[in-house]
Amino acid sequence: MRAIKYYPATSWGDAVATLAKYPLAKPLAGGSDLFGWIKDDLVGPKEPRWEILVDLRTIEGAAGYRYSPGEGLRIGALTTLATLETAKEVVENYPMLAKAFAAPASPNIRTVGTIGGNLNQRPRCWYLRGPEFNCYKKGGDFCFAVTGVNPYHAIFDGELCYIVHPSDTAPALLAFDAKVKIVGPRGEKTIPLSEYFIGPRVDVTRENILARDELLTEIQVPPPVPTAKTFYYKVTNRQTYDFAIVNIAAWLNVKDGVVDDSRIYLSGVAPTPYRATVVEQVIKGKRLDENLARQAADQQMVRARPMSDNAYKVDIARALIRRALLEAT
Repeated sequence: MRAIKYYPATSWGDAVATLAKYPLAKPLAGGSDLFGWIKDDLVGPKEPRWEILVDLRTIEGAAGYRYSPGEGLRIGALTTLATLETAKEVVENYPMLAKAFAAPASPNIRTVGTIGGNLNQRPRCWYLRGPEFNCYKKGGDFCFAVTGVNPYHAIFDGELCYIVHPSDTAPALLAFDAKVKIVGPRGEKTIPLSEYFIGPRVDVTRENILARDELLTEIQVPPPVPTAKTFYYKVTNRQTYDFAIVNIAAWLNVKDGVVDDSRIYLSGVAPTPYRATVVEQVIKGKRLDENLARQAADQQMVRARPMSDNAYKVDIARALIRRALLEAT
């Protein structure tokens, strides 16, 4: 691995200032994804070689969580996934989140991997990760997945670039209507997580709204709703240490057996976490049964645009939607 400078940040403000001062500085959280990126020397016209790593783990209070019935769950961005998946307050009040926090990678990686890093990790596309491919996302002029091997690529919203969002935790947090706190040179702001991710149509070189000198500092999850039902499931090739082929998180508020509101998200199928809005519209105000679940799933998957090698994802996503609707209720 090439030499790279290291800077331990003392505060969020210090980290932001350092990123603003040095154009080739990059924030470091758990590092399980970033170190591989640097080791493989993945560069392109809009993918520079980072020269300074700004360590966020040295910021006091950057990791940790707190829960209260009135406020909900507050999670520092540097909190490890291993901490969250076993946290008593999470397991008891947000069992779907506990499953999502336990889904990425392997136990040893989750001891260093952070929740902020999981939300911000780069896509796993082998063309993006291949040094010999100068693709759109690295600033090139072609998406090699279009005519290449694409079994793990997008079946929704794949215009220009057909990567899929790899985060296992994002669908679950989005289903709970979480918010994120961001700090930058102009101060702090809090936005819905649903506004955080961006796809190739907005900026093909990025996956979220963070500017180069902005940082995600906290995730905020509302208090649990007593009448809400949840479901989470991840389909992979291998049982552990694998990225999702399709991942689903469903949150349904059911009153007197009728769906009053819902939020259903998938990952592994689109460049951003994909909201199944058609499903939500079909089931709203209705009593769920097998026929309605099948109808909702079928209508959603009509929008899929699979590529040459990934049509199998359509069947998996359809089955997961049906299962989520029936098991959640």
